[in-house]
Amino acid sequence: MSERENQNDVEIKKLSKEELGAIAGGNAQETSNDSRFLNSLNGSTDRYGPERISWSFGTLSAEITKGWASVGIKAEVCWLCGGFGKGNKYYLDGKEISQEEARQHAMEVTGHYMTENDWMW
Repeated sequence: MSERENQNDVEIKKLSKEELGAIAGGNAQETSNDSRFLNSLNGSTDRYGPERISWSFGTLSAEITKGWASVGIKAEVCWLCGGFGKGNKYYLDGKEISQEEARQHAMEVTGHYMTENDWMW
C-alpha cells in the first residue's frame, strides 16, 4: 500500500454537540446560557439553544453583548474569539470576571435574583 493510500484511510469521528459547539461557535453552550439567563433576567435577549448559536455564524453576538451591557457588563461574546473553543469574556469596570460573577452582578443591578433552575429551561 502506498503512502498516499494510507493518508486516505483516515478514521472519521462524529463530534458530540458539545464538541461541535466548541468548534462552530467559540463556545455555543456558554453563549446559549448567556441568552437564557439574560432573557429570564430582564428580557434583553431572546432564548437561543447551542445549535442556533453555532449556526448563526456570530450574528447573535451583538444581541447578547447588548444584553450584558444593559446590566453594566462588557462582554466579548465569542463566535470564534480568535481560535476554536475559547469562551466568552466578561468585564466589570475594566477587570475581567467570570461568567458567574457577571451573573451575580447582573442580578444585583436588576434586583432580580435567580437560581439556575429559574432560567435554565
